[in-house]
Amino acid sequence: MPRYKLVIEYDGTPFSGWQRQLNGPSVQQSVEEAVEAFCGHAVRLHCAGRTDAGVHATHQVAHVDLDKEWRSDVVRDASNARLKRLPVAVVSAEAVPDDFDARISAKRRYYIYRIIDRRAQPALDRDRLWHVPLKLDHEAMDRSAKALLGHHDFTTFRAAECQANSPMRTLDRLDVRREGDEIVVYVHARSFLHHQVRSIVG
Repeated sequence: MPRYKLVIEYDGTPFSGWQRQLNGPSVQQSVEEAVEAFCGHAVRLHCAGRTDAGVHATHQVAHVDLDKEWRSDVVRDASNARLKRLPVAVVSAEAVPDDFDARISAKRRYYIYRIIDRRAQPALDRDRLWHVPLKLDHEAMDRSAKALLGHHDFTTFRAAECQANSPMRTLDRLDVRREGDEIVVYVHARSFLHHQVRSIVG
């Protein structure tokens, strides 16, 4: 079966997360249904990393197997035609070898966490920022963050329901910077534990 790599972006606000859920719509379900509508058979989408409810993505990598070859632009455009009413878009699609796996082949994952630390709540980006109504010391936050770089046991920063076999992870980058009215946290690693990034930022 031909395999296609998809790059997907989405606003996670109306979704219960990436993974299919019984309690609400998911990004995975939305894209799978869009692909199924044009290819005519059931598909299963595999992604580089599952995101939680309310988390957005600018470059989520996934792969899907189809029962026949399609031009890459058709896979992209036909999927997007059925996603128009949702805040989800297939940015690109390309045919890849059978041994490509969106999760296993990923070399690094990137997170950006935005905080606005002013008295007034955000009006325009309210679903893309964490509002903290007190001024934060971003320099102290950055100094503290550096202690977490490298290979460590991140048990303290994983969710109780985390299914990872080991709490050991390696953080390659953890920077806290002030950018205008915002504090932006940049996190890079090969892989993360469930809720690890939000716990670290908290």
